[in-house]
Amino acid sequence: MAKKDKLVFICSECGNEYPSWQGQCSYCKSWGTISEHRIQTTPDISTDNRRRTGTQGAPVKLKKIGTENYARMNSGTGELNRVLGGGIVFGSLTLISGEPGIGKSTILIETANRIANQYGAVLYVSGEESEEQIKLRADRVCKDLSDNLYIFPETNIENILSSCEKIKPCFVIIDSIQTMYSSSVDSVAGSITQIRECSNLLIKFAKTNNVPVFIVAHVTKSGELAGPKTIEHMVDCVLNFSGERDRDLRILRSYKNRFGTTDEIGAFRMTSDGMEEVPDLSGSLIENISCEEGSVISASYEGSRPVFFEIQALVTRANVGFARRTAVGINHNRLNMILAVLEKKAGLNLLDYDVYVNVVGGMNTGSTSTDLAVALAIYSSFKGRAANKKIIAVGEVGLTGHLRSVSNGDKMVQEAVRLGYDRVILPRNNANQILKTKPSIKIEVCGAPDIRGAIKSFLNN
Repeated sequence: MAKKDKLVFICSECGNEYPSWQGQCSYCKSWGTISEHRIQTTPDISTDNRRRTGTQGAPVKLKKIGTENYARMNSGTGELNRVLGGGIVFGSLTLISGEPGIGKSTILIETANRIANQYGAVLYVSGEESEEQIKLRADRVCKDLSDNLYIFPETNIENILSSCEKIKPCFVIIDSIQTMYSSSVDSVAGSITQIRECSNLLIKFAKTNNVPVFIVAHVTKSGELAGPKTIEHMVDCVLNFSGERDRDLRILRSYKNRFGTTDEIGAFRMTSDGMEEVPDLSGSLIENISCEEGSVISASYEGSRPVFFEIQALVTRANVGFARRTAVGINHNRLNMILAVLEKKAGLNLLDYDVYVNVVGGMNTGSTSTDLAVALAIYSSFKGRAANKKIIAVGEVGLTGHLRSVSNGDKMVQEAVRLGYDRVILPRNNANQILKTKPSIKIEVCGAPDIRGAIKSFLNN
């Protein structure tokens, strides 16, 4: 006797299930996000797609388990390999998201073609575009199309897995998960139940066949991943592709990675021929290193490399109403804190002045190592004075006005030497450590105990 369908109520924000409807989700505290879903139950365990038997369906001793392949798959793109921790892990499931038109499909078709040329059959499944549309993009961004690259415009997950059994691909791309549906679930494509069921089937395929799978996911208006949050917990890696529409720079950042660090970023540039890697990110972000009023160069450490960028500040008298505080690329609350420290510890009266701070190049930095550069840029613009030398400023500004040490300060100084700067201003502890280990370094290292000392070093000839 067949079981009846199960009626559940699922929150669209976090994926939490409830036996009955309620106005607010008790888990994520969201209002009006709980909706009704009907789930078909499967009475026969042999047809249960939720089971994943990687060890013959029985417990085994961890000590006796051996890894068949320790190597990673080379994606053919150095920046993508960097973000993934050295390459694509066999049998992994990677979720990549980004705003429409940011370049997700472009970088994936390039990666698919490179892997097909190197490893064998690759299946690109598209639920949004036809074969002709994908072929037009591939002809534009790929120099030599591989004979091992297969395109499949399909949305039924069972048909996709059946095709995988026939061609035996070494790499699979699903674009996008919101367009996929399973015949065993009685709901429309893109619903929470469908996304969860299709993801479970893809995880089972990837783990049992040792085939890496890339899944493209849509984002909401706020920039977050669309669909239930449980999908992010199910996959092995979560990547986000970001950038400004009016700029060609694209940043690929890892928010979750079971096989590597989540601090690494990859840089690309959108061109007419596709995605171009940017191995020297610091050099591309800094176009003008001349000494200008209200401009200071700073750095933050991203993953395994320091990234340099220009911070500009403009301080002008407010004409009407309250003074404005505008920040692009840095946290707005952090800007207000730095302004308060400058007023209390450096004697700057900014009550009647508008303050605008911008990180040039479209970078968004959440690192506290840029605090000192922001403070010096604001001081420079307010006083109308510029530094006489090419200066790098790195350090965290505390509420007491003292500078706190930053991690990997020695590597930032080495990068400053490579880029040809004359002076670097650091917290005193960082400077003492660098001068102790590398006394003959070819750059002037200034250690400042507080914000006042940093201002003196900035204006000193």
